Amino acid sequence: MDRLKGKSALITGGSSGIGLETARQFLAEGARVAITGKNPETLATALSALGGEALVFESDAADVSAQKKLAEQIGEAFGTLDVLFANAGAVELRPIGQWDEAAFDRSMGINFKGPFFLIQELLPYFANPASIVLMGSVNAHIGMPNTSIYGASKAALASLTRTLSAELISRGIRVNAISPGPIRTPLYGKLGIPDAEQKNFAAAVESQVPAKRFGESIEVAKAVVFLASDEAPFTVGSELLMDGGLSL
Repeated sequence: MDRLKGKSALITGGSSGIGLETARQFLAEGARVAITGKNPETLATALSALGGEALVFESDAADVSAQKKLAEQIGEAFGTLDVLFANAGAVELRPIGQWDEAAFDRSMGINFKGPFFLIQELLPYFANPASIVLMGSVNAHIGMPNTSIYGASKAALASLTRTLSAELISRGIRVNAISPGPIRTPLYGKLGIPDAEQKNFAAAVESQVPAKRFGESIEVAKAVVFLASDEAPFTVGSELLMDGGLSL
């Protein structure tokens, strides 16, 4: 279990769900790991779940100025960075008529602007070779009602995967994306859906997935391990859809 032995890794949004499970898998594979989150209590709980083996940084993924500070902290902690998993994100579902500028900026900020400027600030610290994995979504590829801004923000990341791949490959930096479908994470409890309706919502989503189930965080985490490892040196600019066939 040493596929990431000796590598340093930063996982944004690493205090729960896919990010936390990826941190577990990275540690198990021998990496030095730092995670970020906004909530100090959630970060403390995550650190405990990781056996105290990770570094934790409180950081707002949507705040451009915070990305510079985070990059400097990573430089101080690791010297160089081998892996970035830009996982932090937000899902806000609204009909188009109910969006306002503040909500638009909030979603685009955490899902696209934040990761973009974090990569920019980390450029001096990336090792050669290094791997960047962006967290996309199947919603960039399907026309699901009420996901206009969320889908657009993830489509922007899919485009960024390709353009940065061409721009950064000469520096030894590979950029790839993971685009999951519905995954069983705490995220679904944060969508503002009343508790009494969450079971019906989950069943409705599950019925649209050909695999007839939600994915699990560990399935995504293991794919991120592959893209981050030296097993994927020829995987550049790819987007791995992990959606149980939802986008077919």
